[in-house]
Amino acid sequence: MNDTPACPHSATTPESAPELFTWEFASDPYPAYAWLREHRPVHRTALPSGVEAWLVTRYGDARQALADARLSKNPANHAESPHAKGKTGIPGERKAELMTHLLNIDPPDHTRLRRLVSKAFTPRRVAEFAPRVQELADRLIDGFIEEGEADLIHDFAFPLPIYAICDLLGVPREDQGDFRDWAGMMIRHGGGPRGGVARSVKKMRGYLAELIHRKRENPGDDLISGLIRASDHGEHLTENEAAAMAFILLFAGFETTVNLIGNGTYALLRHPEQRARLEASLEASPVPGESALLATGLEELLRFDGPVEMATWRYATEPLTLGGEEIAAGDPVLVVLAAADRDPERFRDPDTLDLARSDNQHLGYGHGIHYCLGAPLARLEGQTALATLLRRLPDLRFAAEPADLRWRGGLIMRGLRTLPVEFEPGNRSEKSDAQSTL
Repeated sequence: MNDTPACPHSATTPESAPELFTWEFASDPYPAYAWLREHRPVHRTALPSGVEAWLVTRYGDARQALADARLSKNPANHAESPHAKGKTGIPGERKAELMTHLLNIDPPDHTRLRRLVSKAFTPRRVAEFAPRVQELADRLIDGFIEEGEADLIHDFAFPLPIYAICDLLGVPREDQGDFRDWAGMMIRHGGGPRGGVARSVKKMRGYLAELIHRKRENPGDDLISGLIRASDHGEHLTENEAAAMAFILLFAGFETTVNLIGNGTYALLRHPEQRARLEASLEASPVPGESALLATGLEELLRFDGPVEMATWRYATEPLTLGGEEIAAGDPVLVVLAAADRDPERFRDPDTLDLARSDNQHLGYGHGIHYCLGAPLARLEGQTALATLLRRLPDLRFAAEPADLRWRGGLIMRGLRTLPVEFEPGNRSEKSDAQSTL
């Protein structure tokens, strides 16, 4: 059962497209995306920044676009003026000289960098990190469990991935508060004025450059040290490439997980029968905090209301046809993952949340050569966070009307500003140490 409120555009006629990028649209974009899928599956529109781009909304077209080599990730291929170019990509990355990362380059440079980064960002490293993620989840809940209320975004979903990725990168504990502040600025203002975001990104760039220099002199068993050591046929990442890669791992690795935890919890609270199934599965599992339904359930939550609404920017390098529309060379293309993952041509009952859905090749982590390198870490953090919340806060409930919650306005990401909840006050975990830092 899907109890999402009806969208005011639901009665829109085929002659007029629904209005996009309003606050009402941000609260529930899915009816508008359904209209576009049916009537204008590849739709040219003006974005809030003033830049015009093509929105791709059907699953088949989206999958094709994500793997099409004619759609470049390099912003240099945008045909617009330098002023317009500055309105695409990640806020602040240009001024901070952080452009040379995997989201902004094409083969052969992309192939080289991804191969080098993959040597450092291994499944083994992620698997070994599981106890630390569990420790973080428990400590964060310990910080508010005695109060009987919390804002799950501010108190849990936001700090968990920040501290986790900082630990993984090798940022010293005493410096992680700065990263939390910089990341908070990027989340709060990523969809609006870019001045504060640019300053935060610049500070982060300066810190990463200094940290990389220190780790060249004294490497450890962390991801930044791994990036520095990684080589392929004698080729290493340059210092700028290492800083850009550390930045994108942080940027892509925290906000997506914030939204995955926030959106996932919101969906479970809105669908109590699905939540009850998951709780029963976790209780019956021989391994605490694990179950087959948790694994399929996280993928379904990614499909149903995922953390990334649109894939990052692509630019046509030559004229091409997509979904029956002629795309000119230099035109920006945005693949709407949120729309593609609810395409009834690909998913049965796409507006229904079914945690046991088996045929679920969603596009939440992308597709093709730009498939998310951090997907294993996101799955680990998402599963750990949701299982720990359900285990330790079994009577978790909304502390505000769901219709009154506000979603952050933005283009790429989809997430709640706040998620106030209530629960019966509980006890801190036995392992908790009030004097310990996260």
